[in-house]
Amino acid sequence: MSELFDKLVEKRGFKEGYLNPKYEELASPWLMPDMEKAVERIKTAIKNNEKIIVYGDYDVDGVTASTLISEVLLKAGAESVEVMLPDRFKDGYGMSEKVIKRAKETGATLVVTVDCGSSNNEVIKSLNSEGIETVVTDHHECPNVLPDAIAVVNPKRKDMDSELLRETGLRDLAGVGVAFMVARALAERKMIRDGQEKWLLDLVLIGTICDSMDMTITNRILCFYGVKVLTKTRRIGLKELMKVAGTKKITSETIGFQIGPRLNAAGRMAKAEIALDLLRATSHVEASQLANKLQKLNSDRKSQQGLAMAEFEKRGLPKDKVIVTTGEWHEGVLGIIAGRLVETYRRPAFVLTQVDDETYKGSGRSFGDFSLAEALKACKGEIIDGGGHAGAAGVKVEKSKVKYFSESINRYYDSLGLVDQEAYFKVRPDVRTSKVEGFTLDLLEEMKQLEPFGPGNEIPIFELKNVTVLDKKLLGADSQHVRLLVRDSDGNTMKLLAFNAPDNWRETENGSIVNIFMNIEENSWNGLRSVEGRILDLRGC
Repeated sequence: MSELFDKLVEKRGFKEGYLNPKYEELASPWLMPDMEKAVERIKTAIKNNEKIIVYGDYDVDGVTASTLISEVLLKAGAESVEVMLPDRFKDGYGMSEKVIKRAKETGATLVVTVDCGSSNNEVIKSLNSEGIETVVTDHHECPNVLPDAIAVVNPKRKDMDSELLRETGLRDLAGVGVAFMVARALAERKMIRDGQEKWLLDLVLIGTICDSMDMTITNRILCFYGVKVLTKTRRIGLKELMKVAGTKKITSETIGFQIGPRLNAAGRMAKAEIALDLLRATSHVEASQLANKLQKLNSDRKSQQGLAMAEFEKRGLPKDKVIVTTGEWHEGVLGIIAGRLVETYRRPAFVLTQVDDETYKGSGRSFGDFSLAEALKACKGEIIDGGGHAGAAGVKVEKSKVKYFSESINRYYDSLGLVDQEAYFKVRPDVRTSKVEGFTLDLLEEMKQLEPFGPGNEIPIFELKNVTVLDKKLLGADSQHVRLLVRDSDGNTMKLLAFNAPDNWRETENGSIVNIFMNIEENSWNGLRSVEGRILDLRGC
């Protein structure tokens, strides 16, 4: 290993099993709560030729999980499997009452959920009253009282040995990862051919990356082999989607910024079934049409985001510590806009849009020590409904109470006495060096061993210390980008680039001595390959 890669591995504490994971070392699926009950109920349903409904979610995790579990059930011998996904705009997150109606219409006697169900006690109770049983597979936080389902396969159950699930990495699974564990259990029971489940890892990879799950050991193994499967995927739909997205190689970046947003655009801008149909497509003509439809929806999503952010720039700097803002925006992009506001202003943010004469609906994003889930509990008197996670949540507010909601949540923020929250945005390098010579193509090749990246295994950040700026160039129609040529004390030089650079970076003068925080990537030009730095932060010495 090169010196810089050796330091990187040491800093992150990666062992051989993490660098070169083995599929055979995956944690047993039988460690998951209620797995035995789930498998036995599925086995009975298949034996009795029961109609099965798979109920998922409208995001990438939910769509990939729905595709996975429906395929597995069919491979296991189920004769009738229908997939239902909620409508973001009509149903919201989780199981809606429409599953009861559909099950009665079709004669379904078993509902298998993926990426939802743990908190849908009332819907499952109603299903039970109609003689329709439920197997829940999910990864979201569980309530104190679980739904009365045949099985609740969720590693976050409060009544389980959470320490064992945490140590094995099972607690960090995405919804599609939990569904995959069901597939493995069915394979071990010989209900599907041994090893057949491995071809599902392309779905697991995409869902896990796009749901931003921690890259602890189980997710690391699943995603490591998921890259191999996606590289040679048999799914016509994914091949066509990667073609329209211009995906040349499979990395966490291409999944997170090319594949994922296009799949997500279906549920955000129209209906999630478009993405589901793409993943299940069996003809090139159908797959191509669906891929191009997702491409158009993703362009629409970008346009909506751009309009919203331009409006926020005109409004100026918000005064509150928790931003609560309203406007006429597409519901599907509210969460993304809230995330952008957090990045821009470094404050928690809720973005609301009016959905009827009396109601606003919105999404929130947060960071650091401010939990949106807890904040909404504290503001329950000012909202119709709301909930979620620490970093992301949804909310409904009466039009007349938006002002009071804003005041209440800001009072709650002040009551916490939080300090130095912006520290969470500070760039923290993995490795520091004052020498350019270590940034080689060989280092980039070594870093590929760490792919795919994600929380807990982020793209490595290097600090290049005490280098001299030899040349600065401003690029772009509005001179918004900056390219630097820097030199270390040994006389070695390196090129660095920053897109949409802040003013102080663009004002850097030749001859300045600076510290640069950066990722590194390969640059190819006229057949020549070199290592270039992507600037994350620039500080004067």
